Amino acid sequence: MFQLDLRSRVPIYEQLVEKMKELIIHEVFQKDEQLPSVRALAADLTINPNTIQKAYRELEHQGYIYSIPGKGKFVSPQADATNNEKVKKMKKDLVKLISEALYLGIDKEEILSLISVAEQSVKGGEGNDTNS
Repeated sequence: MFQLDLRSRVPIYEQLVEKMKELIIHEVFQKDEQLPSVRALAADLTINPNTIQKAYRELEHQGYIYSIPGKGKFVSPQADATNNEKVKKMKKDLVKLISEALYLGIDKEEILSLISVAEQSVKGGEGNDTNS
């Protein structure tokens, strides 16, 4: 399904949360689709089931998934009210990040280019490598 970097300084559960969010945002996982069980995903990724459980708990807390006792975890349909709050927070975070990027010397054109890459990524296109 995806790879985790076991040598990264980023905790495995955080990597898992980010990868799952990416799959949900890019609609690889559709709304109300059941996610792999904790045991199945732990076996697939060869990591501790508690790590998967922690990641799922965080995704549920952030509103990306929901659970049905005895059935499993599912992708949440995004409610407008929830989205509005997320959008407000994201805009605030983006202004902060863009301000920092400008301060560090990244010019406006490069930021706009990165936005285009992100837009292509969301639309399913293959963007350029942004690790320059």
